[in-house]
Amino acid sequence: MNESKSEAILSLIAPVNLVPRERTIPCLSDWCTAVRIGGRSACGLFMGPAAAGVRLLTAVGCCLLLMSGLISAAEIVQVATESPDGIPKQPQAAMDADGTAHVVFGIGNEVFYCSSTGERDKFAQPVRAFTVPNLSLGMRRGPRICVTPSAIVVTAIGGPQGKGRDGDLLAWHSLDRGRTWQGPVQVNDTEASAREGLHAMTSSGNIVWSVWLDLRDQRTELYGSRSTDGGRTWQQNQRIYRSPEKSICECCHPSAIMTGSSLVVMFRNALSGDRDMFLTKGSSEGPTFSAASQLGRGHWKLKACPMDGGMLTALTDGQLLTVWRREDSIYRCVEGEPEQLLGRGTQPWVAGNSQGHAIVWTSDRVGALYLQRPGLDAPAVLARDASDPVVVAGADSRQALVLWEGRSKNGPTIFAESVSLLPTDR
Repeated sequence: MNESKSEAILSLIAPVNLVPRERTIPCLSDWCTAVRIGGRSACGLFMGPAAAGVRLLTAVGCCLLLMSGLISAAEIVQVATESPDGIPKQPQAAMDADGTAHVVFGIGNEVFYCSSTGERDKFAQPVRAFTVPNLSLGMRRGPRICVTPSAIVVTAIGGPQGKGRDGDLLAWHSLDRGRTWQGPVQVNDTEASAREGLHAMTSSGNIVWSVWLDLRDQRTELYGSRSTDGGRTWQQNQRIYRSPEKSICECCHPSAIMTGSSLVVMFRNALSGDRDMFLTKGSSEGPTFSAASQLGRGHWKLKACPMDGGMLTALTDGQLLTVWRREDSIYRCVEGEPEQLLGRGTQPWVAGNSQGHAIVWTSDRVGALYLQRPGLDAPAVLARDASDPVVVAGADSRQALVLWEGRSKNGPTIFAESVSLLPTDR
């Protein structure tokens, strides 16, 4: 192998930094992750009889980095860990104009809240905010949060019976930065129609939109409701999208952002046997939405729901950047352009602002946590044994906050790490 090929292989090895453990020898899942990264990277450049050797060399290089690339404990913080209350699950976050991160998650039927304490890598002790009967939690179900100039708004889905038999989308708001909470107010105006338990929320100023999978007509449709007073009251529900066939994908969460005067909603459709991602736009004032258009140019034939909804953000030029899964791969797609493969994985999320953007996903349902942003030649590995990551960025912040479920020596834990959005930072 000549020198130029050797240099090319080494440049493909992803920078790796893992959560410190008591042991420094990689576990089996670490080796498998390295082989997958190395194999995919090498295959992208080399074909023919030498490909196997190239993949092996790249994988070995990745494994060596895994043994030596541990990060300092100061870079990752534990937001919440298993306690007598139960296991913390499904973190979500929003960032206010001052750069304070506001975090919610669920434990059993309780919603907990905490915020950063002036430094992005430090958080106040989480406190129990309120109880939701039979709280929908897990597989991207769980509370959502946004911050308006006048209030912190949190939504969650639950009902007296639970287990999919009923469920309403409920909203609470806090006027004193999370010390006390008022609510709930029911957002869906047809009883039990939000029983699938999957929803999203976004805000701009004091306008808040919540969108959810709705079952009021015995089929899965996309519905939304708007609040103009920071989550205190909610307007009549609007049907955002109805499939021309039967239902949209039944168990993939929708995503929504407000950009300019528009509300943009992404969801997984189910047309002609394909489970593909679609996008629709409407005025933030409502009530009409554009015809939904498919993202990407490929299709996913699937007779099941992957339970993987992706996320979107707005770039500096106003274009929309979406990230989502098709089959066993993660793609990024700028609206109107072909999709771009990021790698094998599941459960992607993205956030960004005028400074840059960050994309996170995991290699498997529980696996290595990847971070991709401008300036990185290949995704960095933030953690292992992670699931359900999210990333959030403030309007003008140079840093984004990544949260995920993982395990510490104390048991199941929600972790957080601050990462740069700037393309020049390595």
